[in-house]
Amino acid sequence: MNKIKLGIPKGSLQESTLDLFKKAGFNIHISERSYKPTIDDSEIECLLIRSQEIPRYIEQGVLDAGLSGKDWIIETKADVEEVADLFCIKPNFGKVKLVLAVPEDSNIKLVKDLEGKRIATELVSVTKDYLKKNKVNAEVEFSWGATEVKVPEMVDAISELTETGSSLRANKLRIVDTIFESTPRFIANKKSMQDSWKKEKIKEISLLLNGALSAENKVGLKMNVEKKNLNKLLSLLPALKNPTISELSDKNWVAIEIIIDEKIVREIIPKLKQSGAQGIIEYSLNKVIM
Repeated sequence: MNKIKLGIPKGSLQESTLDLFKKAGFNIHISERSYKPTIDDSEIECLLIRSQEIPRYIEQGVLDAGLSGKDWIIETKADVEEVADLFCIKPNFGKVKLVLAVPEDSNIKLVKDLEGKRIATELVSVTKDYLKKNKVNAEVEFSWGATEVKVPEMVDAISELTETGSSLRANKLRIVDTIFESTPRFIANKKSMQDSWKKEKIKEISLLLNGALSAENKVGLKMNVEKKNLNKLLSLLPALKNPTISELSDKNWVAIEIIIDEKIVREIIPKLKQSGAQGIIEYSLNKVIM
């Protein structure tokens, strides 16, 4: 039987990835002592691997596809095919920035002030390329983590990934510049994408993952309304597309169904009720396929 070898990122993306696959229709189980998670799809074989290593293993063909951040694709210079950008406004699947940061009281104000200085980072290659682009000569050393605590005693600055900047502020660090922004990507081996069966399977997985992401922070609403109040009610609905309107057995009433951002539901439901909507039902979504 043909199988897709799929890399599941171990670490910060792990739980969010499992949740995303579950919403996409795939149940993945990871046991404490195994790096081979089980999945309820006989055509997929999962391997639990650090996000940093997934691009390299996909390029080498050890994996057919997997999830990793754009930052690690750039850092490893992996020659892979980016199938989907899995950006979503949620923890660990949002946009992160690689920034240069220094102590709040540091004399370093601009990138050029890093000339001759020492910088700690996990993304050595990216940081060196950035400094070269800005014609700055500085020493860049690899950090195994907890990079924020290394300034100013061990290094002059750090190159660090941050989503909100809260950790940097907590450690009294100031951002000097943003090197680049990164989002999670679903990537594939280029040879695997030349195999018709594997390509189709990878595209199917991508479609379902994107559908699950599209459903994040959205809900469905159903309601009934008299036809005489229909136009007034429709003016309140910021639907994904035109709402679905269905005739009811009572010819004076119609049923309306829409997809809406969850954050505005609490504001709009009272207005819908005041405009004549009845039997309002809110329900959660797993996937929205565009």
